[in-house]
Amino acid sequence: MALETQLRVVGKETAAPAVRFALTAVFTHMHSGPSGRRRGGKELVRLLKVARGTAAEVGEWRVVRLLQDALDYAEGRILRPDLDELYRVYRDGARKVRNRDFVASSLRAGHEWMVAVSEAYLRDHPGASAQDVLTHFKAQSADTGFLRAPDDRPGRYVIPRGMSEISLWLERLLRSDRIEIEDPVSEARRLATSPEALALLAADQDGRLILQAAELQRRTAGLRALRAVVDDTTATEAELQRALQGNHWIFGGQYVGEAARRRLVPGDEVDIPLIRADGALHIVELKRSMGLKRPLIRRHRNAWVPADAVHEAVGQAVNYLVGLDENRARIRAEFGIETRRACALVLVGHPALHADVPEEEVAETLRTFNAHVTRLEVLTYKELLDNAERSLAVGVGPA
Repeated sequence: MALETQLRVVGKETAAPAVRFALTAVFTHMHSGPSGRRRGGKELVRLLKVARGTAAEVGEWRVVRLLQDALDYAEGRILRPDLDELYRVYRDGARKVRNRDFVASSLRAGHEWMVAVSEAYLRDHPGASAQDVLTHFKAQSADTGFLRAPDDRPGRYVIPRGMSEISLWLERLLRSDRIEIEDPVSEARRLATSPEALALLAADQDGRLILQAAELQRRTAGLRALRAVVDDTTATEAELQRALQGNHWIFGGQYVGEAARRRLVPGDEVDIPLIRADGALHIVELKRSMGLKRPLIRRHRNAWVPADAVHEAVGQAVNYLVGLDENRARIRAEFGIETRRACALVLVGHPALHADVPEEEVAETLRTFNAHVTRLEVLTYKELLDNAERSLAVGVGPA
């Protein structure tokens, strides 16, 4: 209704038939809603822009300005009280007493709160200077952004003391290189206003627990996403690689990160190059999980043995290790990576591929194989995920 009243004013200001025709189209749209309700939306904004452009074409620049105000209101850039104040002159000429009283009461409440806070501080700190009071008041003002409405106290509101300082502290911690957070400001505010986060902060003065909690949440989300890809029968090696990248903790706490380069030897590109704490390289060779088309193990006489799919993957990993050994001096000189003690992990398949074989039989077959080879280990994706789940249950180690 406020917008329509303003547009009626615009209609009185224009003398151009084309502008009036454009305004008629605006009114027609506004009154086309069901049950007599006015319509807005993108079409209203489009029609207002047409009317503004028409007024500009005929040189009615005062009308252009009025239509720009209408557009700003329709798109939320001007609020209802402001629109009422701007165009009161075109109605009864009087300012709305309700708006004036609302502003006055808000200012009065703010000043009363400021006085109450200052008086309480001076009672506790009788020797405080004016600067001390101002500093305290600024801290209180920052805490108002964390206003709460307790469920058990209807109609009452609480401003937590020191919450803005805690939020700033969390933001600085989350911005550090100890943990990767996409939006540290919003994450710090979320953690600071969370009862669980406050309990953690109270339990640990140095903040280690809150960092561990955030890292645990990140790792849990990454593990959940990886499990979904592992269980997908259509997932490719490239999709598995994307799910694993950035989550080197899944492979164990002895790794400090991933190497920036995957092609260290001409003609060879490893899937995931991990760096151990001693600086040595550990490569991960990825094959399909539930999408593997061949068996992991096969029956040989009276025992289970690794099948061709495992041997081929192992052979590929061995070739990578041979190449790394042969190019050790160049790799160390160019990239600063030690490959003399390089090892390899082959991730292949899933026990669920053998529905007729107990899962433990599959795992035991691969463990027996691993016991007889050096610098190389074969795991199923399920065993990797189970190991990672157990590490999360114990607690978060190095990020």
